[in-house]
Amino acid sequence: MEDNNRNLILATVLSFLVILVWYTVFAPEPVSDQPSGVPLAEQSIGDQPLTPATGTTAPADLAEAPPAGEPVGRVAIQSPALSGSISLAGGRIDDLLLTRYQETLDEGSPDVRLLSPSSATADDSVNINVTRPYYAVYGWTPGPGVDAALVPNPATVWTLESGDTLAPGQPVTLAWDNGAGQIFRRTFALDENYLFTIGQSLQNDGDAAFSAAPYGIIARHGRPDTQNFFVLHEGVVGMHDGTLIEMKYDRIAELDPIEREGRAQVFEVSGNGWIGFTDKYWMTSLAPAPGQAFTAVVKYADGADIYQTEARFPMQTVQPGTQLSADSYLFAGAKVWEVIRSYEEAPGIQRFVDSIDWGWFFFLTKPIFQLLHWLHGIIGNMGWAIIALTFVLKTLVFPLARKSYISMAKMKELQPQMEELKARTGDDRMKFQKEVMELYKREKVNPAAGCLPILLQIPIFFSLYKVIFVTIELRHAPWFGWIQDLSAPDPSSLLNLYGLLPFGVPAQGTLLHSLTLPALAIALGLSMWFQQKLNPAPTDPAQKMIFAWMPWIFMFMLGGFASGLVLYWITNNVITILQQYTIMTMHGARPDLLGNVKSSIPVRKRPGDKPGKGGAGK
Repeated sequence: MEDNNRNLILATVLSFLVILVWYTVFAPEPVSDQPSGVPLAEQSIGDQPLTPATGTTAPADLAEAPPAGEPVGRVAIQSPALSGSISLAGGRIDDLLLTRYQETLDEGSPDVRLLSPSSATADDSVNINVTRPYYAVYGWTPGPGVDAALVPNPATVWTLESGDTLAPGQPVTLAWDNGAGQIFRRTFALDENYLFTIGQSLQNDGDAAFSAAPYGIIARHGRPDTQNFFVLHEGVVGMHDGTLIEMKYDRIAELDPIEREGRAQVFEVSGNGWIGFTDKYWMTSLAPAPGQAFTAVVKYADGADIYQTEARFPMQTVQPGTQLSADSYLFAGAKVWEVIRSYEEAPGIQRFVDSIDWGWFFFLTKPIFQLLHWLHGIIGNMGWAIIALTFVLKTLVFPLARKSYISMAKMKELQPQMEELKARTGDDRMKFQKEVMELYKREKVNPAAGCLPILLQIPIFFSLYKVIFVTIELRHAPWFGWIQDLSAPDPSSLLNLYGLLPFGVPAQGTLLHSLTLPALAIALGLSMWFQQKLNPAPTDPAQKMIFAWMPWIFMFMLGGFASGLVLYWITNNVITILQQYTIMTMHGARPDLLGNVKSSIPVRKRPGDKPGKGGAGK
């Protein structure tokens, strides 16, 4: 039994060290999950994105921006999932709210803002202060011999040609006449969720051929506030011909300069791809039509501090009396698994679901999330779905757990023989170990089997942690009572007697808050303590001390994790207790749970007590 305890301690210590490193080194700082809205000082060259291949010193011509103080029209956007507007200056989508998501759980909390205009296109109708601009804009690059003034750029003021409000089933079309015989049109369509269809066309009514290349840009002025979490990707995300693109903001700002591009990286996509920016829960991405060859570009402008992604289409020549068109898609919204998976089917955006950061254990994270999503669809409550998921996972690993518990029962049965070996070998440790190994071999007992149930939980734990941390389905998902956000730590605290006293408590997600013992943290510590009591305490004083402190250390360490993860761990511990107690009892080695609990409680000896009286002398 001593070896069994030693293995269990080893596995527990290993788990603790992994979680300790994770918590102290990689855990995120408690920051908002909203796109940044910190005001910026206006920059003379920072209000427009860099147009394709213009270099780092020549952003779009600010002389073409609307005159200061002169209002520019806007086209309203209204759908079940989005609200906002399109600016006629540049025809850019730069005002977008996610109406299904609020910034906090507080009543009356504003909708999450995804896209924001620059100071050149902001007006009173947007009803926000100038923030870090973040928008999508489209344009045309002039071909050989074509004056740049004859193609629309990010500052061009468009005219509303048809439609009045962009809504599902209600497209709008903008037009711009360059006065030289060419008419450019841009049609916006929107589905019920977050996918815009952008149609760009060029009608040549002139006397000569006209060459131009359409493009799309997503520009982000200034680095947004990120969680700086080692295993959470925030920055550029995309796909080129089946290969995932991921770049954090630090890396983008350090890209090597390319002639006529500035700091940039270029990807030539032959048939399928998309490119954009991802936050923890939100994403804005350019997606050309499947099968369309294009050039994906990631770019950074040092002087203007603009992060930019581009989708450039091939140069095309329009003969007089004809027109050309180029269709593409813009995703701007929440990374809802079911929604973005549907876009893989229609319109066929390849591997779009990988915009969710599944992490290193993606082979576990993806199926775990899909199972959790399925259970939630049946149960209707994410907290109970996590509990049901735990039962399913424990059932899947039950064969290994059963072998482990049977081995532990056999170890208990061998305890008398172990004591005889110890008495026979005396102080000869080498001989004792040899005899023990022969005994294990003869009785077909694996002394390391006790580690398997705990070690098996480590990858499952981290995969579920990833699911709860990055998937928007867990954001603001309630369980019951005071647990209204399973992606956040338990907000309760011992400091105010769990809400009975009118005192404030430390902010959720901080180490100090986890030290105030939320209710779920206490339940976790108790479940680990009872699980530990299925076996007698080790006789070695050092091992006994480690064993005694471990549940309470875990209680403080894991108490600050997402409440959904703590709920999983508590449920896992309870199921483990029931499984181990039942299986060991069936094999004639029933754990003395009550006796082990009593023996762990110190009993103060009274003067005159003799050994054998009271709990201490037994």
